[in-house]
Amino acid sequence: MAHEVVELRVHGVSGTSAEALLDHPVVVRVAGDDNAGFYRPRPGFGVSDRPDGLAVEAYRWGALTAGATVRTLSLLFLLPFMLVNLAVWTRPATGGAGGAIGPLCRLLAATLTAAFVLSIVGVSVDIVGWQCAPYRPCIRERGYLAWLADIPLGPRLAILALVPIAALRLLWWLGKRSARAFEAFPAARGQDRTSGGEDRIDRPGFWNDALVVQRLRAIHFAVGLGVLDASLLGALIHIHPTLVGYLLFMAAWVLLAACAVLLCLPAHRAVEGPGRGEVDLRGIRTLRMVANGLTVLALVYTAVPLEPEPPSGQLPGYEGTVAAVIAVQTGLLAALVVTTLHQRRRSRTTAKAWLSGLAAPIFGIAAVAAAYGFSAALVYRVADFLDRGEIPNPARPNVPGAPPLEPPVSYRWAALAGLAAVLVVTATAIYRIVQTRRRRRRLAEAIVRQDFPEPPPEALPRRAVVQQIIARAALAEQISPVFIVFLVLSLLGVATVALDLTGIGPSDLTRKLARTDGTVSTELAYATDIGMYVIGLVALGIVLFGLLSYRSEGTRRTIAAIWDLGTFWPRTVHPFAPPCYAERAVPELAKRITALTTGGGVILSGHSHGSVLAAATLLQLPPEVLPRVALLTHGSPLHRLYARLCPAFLGDQVLDEIGNRITWRWVNLWRSTDPIGGPVFSAHRPGEPPHVRGAAGTVDRRLRDPTGIIIAMDDTVPPPIHRHWPYHTDPAYEAAVRQLAERLDPTSYPPDRDR
Repeated sequence: MAHEVVELRVHGVSGTSAEALLDHPVVVRVAGDDNAGFYRPRPGFGVSDRPDGLAVEAYRWGALTAGATVRTLSLLFLLPFMLVNLAVWTRPATGGAGGAIGPLCRLLAATLTAAFVLSIVGVSVDIVGWQCAPYRPCIRERGYLAWLADIPLGPRLAILALVPIAALRLLWWLGKRSARAFEAFPAARGQDRTSGGEDRIDRPGFWNDALVVQRLRAIHFAVGLGVLDASLLGALIHIHPTLVGYLLFMAAWVLLAACAVLLCLPAHRAVEGPGRGEVDLRGIRTLRMVANGLTVLALVYTAVPLEPEPPSGQLPGYEGTVAAVIAVQTGLLAALVVTTLHQRRRSRTTAKAWLSGLAAPIFGIAAVAAAYGFSAALVYRVADFLDRGEIPNPARPNVPGAPPLEPPVSYRWAALAGLAAVLVVTATAIYRIVQTRRRRRRLAEAIVRQDFPEPPPEALPRRAVVQQIIARAALAEQISPVFIVFLVLSLLGVATVALDLTGIGPSDLTRKLARTDGTVSTELAYATDIGMYVIGLVALGIVLFGLLSYRSEGTRRTIAAIWDLGTFWPRTVHPFAPPCYAERAVPELAKRITALTTGGGVILSGHSHGSVLAAATLLQLPPEVLPRVALLTHGSPLHRLYARLCPAFLGDQVLDEIGNRITWRWVNLWRSTDPIGGPVFSAHRPGEPPHVRGAAGTVDRRLRDPTGIIIAMDDTVPPPIHRHWPYHTDPAYEAAVRQLAERLDPTSYPPDRDR
C-alpha cells in the first residue's frame, strides 16, 4: 500500500475540542483515553481526509489539566508550591548542571511546607486551643468550641494537632489528584528520572518524575510533621520542662536537619538488580517511619494531662518559629539572587532573557509572598471571627469582653509588606503601560502601513482597530521591569519581617508604638487592617476569576496559560505542586509518532502551548524516526516565552538542535496581532530582513491578520481578526502542510507492508 503522511495536530491551552481542532463535526478516538487521546474524522461523515491522501489526526490532552473549578481551587491552594517548582526551570543557561540553584530551590520549597503547617498550627493549636478555648467569652454561644474548654490543656492540644496532619494529607491528595491519569502511560523500563531537576530536556526519562516526587513527598511530609512536633514540644517545655520533652524536642530538630541534608542531595539510582531504577526506597520508608513514630510520641507526650498555670498570650515559641522560618527564607532568597546573578554573568543569553535573567529568584519570592499572604489571611480571618469582629492588633486596645487573641506580629508585617508591594507594583505597571504606549503604537503603525497601504477612507477606522490590537499584543515584552520592582520590594519586606529574631524588627517596633499615645500606632493598625483585607480580596479574586473564566475567552486563555506554564515542568522541587501533565503527553506523543512513521511520514503540528509539547516530543524521538517527521508550529510561544524564560532548557541552542535534528523541515506561522505567539528565530521589525540567516531564517512566516480591512462585495462585515486562534483555517497553513509533506525523506520510509 502507499505510504501515508499524517498531519498530527496538538492543541494549545484552554482545552480545544477534537472537533474544533480537526474542523470536523464527527470524530472518533483511535488511541488513548478520555484524559488524553488521538482522534480522526469519522469516515463517511463529511470530508474525512484530504483528496491527495494527507490524513489528519488530533491529540487532545486538555483533560489532563482538569476543569475550571478544580483548576481554580488548585491554583489558589497550590500556587506557592507551583511557583517555587517553576523557579528551578528558569535558571540562566550556563551550559552546566545549574550549580546551587537546584538545592536552594528545594530548601526554599521545604520552608513553604513548614510555613503552611505553621499557619494551620496557628489557627488550630494556638488561636483555638491555646488562646480561645480557656477564655469563656470566646466560646460563649459556640457549642462547636465549648467542648474543648472541658478537656485538659495537653489532650486538647493533641486533638487539635490532628488538624495540621489532616491538612498535610489534603496537600498530598491535591498534588496527586490527576496522577491517576498519568499512570495509564507508564514509562518504559530504564526511563526513570533520578536526578534533581538540572539535566537536559532531551535525556531519556526526563518526563518521568515519579521517583523524584516519591522521594520529595516523603521528605516534605517529614518536614511538616517535624515542624508540628517542634511547635508542640517547644510549648510544653516552656510550661513544664522534662527530660523526655527535651529529648523529643531535640529529635524533632534532628529530623528537620536530616531532611535539609537530603534536599541538598539529588536522588540516586539504586544498584543493579530487581530494584533497578527505583530511588532508595529503603531510605524513604525509614524516613517515613521515623517521622510518623516521632509524631506519635509527640502526640502521646502532649496528651498527658498536666496541671500548668492557665495559658495566656500566644503559644510559647510559636511567634519565634514563624519569624525563624521567614529568616531562613530570607537567607535562601538572598543566596538564590547571588547565585543567579553569578550564573547570569556566565550566560550568553542574558540580553535575550526575560526578567533580565532573574526569573528564578522572582518566582521564588513570589512563592514566599503568596504563601505568607494566604497564611496571614487565614490566621487573621479566624482570629477576626473568634474575637467577634475586631482584627487583633497590639496597637489598638481590645473591645471589652472580647478575647485577647494575639496572632504573630510577623503576619501583620507580612500584610503591610503585601499592601505596599501591591500598591507600588500596580503603580509601576500602570506607568510602564503608559510609558511604552507611544513606542508600541509606532511599531503597530509600521505594521499596518506595510500590510494595508493606502486604504480607502471608509477603511481607516478598521485599520485603527487593527493597529490598537497589535499595540496591545506587544505589551508582554514591556512589563519585565514590573517584576524586578516586585523582587526588590518583596526581598525588603521579607528581610524586615525576619529582623523579628534580632529584637529590633517588627515586633519590637510594634510594642514601642503601642505604648505611645500618638497617631502612628493607630495609622499602622489601620494599614494592617487594609493589608489583611487586600490579601483576602486577592484570594477571593483568584477564585472568582477562575470560576467565571469560562464566560470570557480571553480570561480563560489567560488562566489556562498560567496554569499550563506552571504545570508543564516536572515536580523536581515541591511534590505538592500540581502534577506535570507533560510526563504523559510527551512520551505518549513520541510513542504515537513512532508508530505512525512505520507506515509513512508525520507532520507534527502544534498550536500555542501544543508547539512546546511538540518541540519536547521531537527531542525524545529515536534518530531513525526523525527523517520521517516535520514540524509545523503556529501561535507558538517557544521563543517569546519559553526560550527567554527557561533558556537553560528551551533556549536558542535547544531550538537550533531541534531544527538540526529534523534537517530544518520546520515552518512557524505567526501574526502580529497574536499576544502569545511569535517568531521562533527571525524576530525583526516590519520591512527589515530576518536577522537570522541560513536554514533557521526560513522557518518563520508572518501571516497578515486580518486578511483585509475592506468589506468584500459578497460579505456584510470586514474579514475577522483572528489573533491567536485559529491558524489551521488560513490558506497559508494548508500550503505549509503540503510543502512539509513534500520535504519529507521518502527514502527513509520502511518497505510497503500491510498495517
